[in-house]
Amino acid sequence: MSLNLNDKKAVVAEVSAQVAAAQTIVVAEYRGIQVGHLTQLRAKARAQGVYLRVLKNTLARRSVEGTQFASLADSMTGPLIYSISEDAVAAAKIIADFAKTNDKLVITAGNYAGKPLDKAAVVALASIPSREVLISQLLGVMLAPVSGFARGLAALAAKKDAGSAAPAEAAAAEEAPAAA
Repeated sequence: MSLNLNDKKAVVAEVSAQVAAAQTIVVAEYRGIQVGHLTQLRAKARAQGVYLRVLKNTLARRSVEGTQFASLADSMTGPLIYSISEDAVAAAKIIADFAKTNDKLVITAGNYAGKPLDKAAVVALASIPSREVLISQLLGVMLAPVSGFARGLAALAAKKDAGSAAPAEAAAAEEAPAAA
C-alpha cells in the first residue's frame, strides 16, 4: 500500500520528532522474520521506551537529513527496522537481545550521539548496563565508606559494652558465693 504525499509528510514529521530527541539509532534487517516475532519485539521495545518502526528507506533518509544521524543514510538499503531511543543503550539492547534469539534479524548499523557504529559496536553498546543500574552502582560506591564507618562504630560500641559488662558480671559473681 503506497502512501500519498500528506501521509508521507506525516510519517517524516513523526520520525523526525523521534530523531530530534534521540541519542541512539540502530538499524537492522528483518527479512524472513515472522509477524508474531516482530510483534514480540515491538512489545519489548515499547516497554523500554524505544521507538521501533519499519519505514521506507527514503522516508527514513529524509527524517535523519540534517541531524547528527545523517551518516546512517548510507546504510539504509533493504528491508530495515529502525530502533530509536532517548536512552543511550536501550535501542541497541532491544535489537541485540532479540538478534541473539532470532538469527534472521541482522544488525546492519547504528549511530550513537553522531558517531557511526558497526555491528560489533552496537553489540558492545548493548552490553553496557542501563542508566538505572549504573546509578545504583555509583550510589553503592559512594555509600561504602560511610556504611563501613558506621559498622566500625557499631562494632566498637559493642566491644565497649561487652568489655564493661564483663567486669560487672565478675563482681556480681564474686558477691554471689559470699552471700550464699
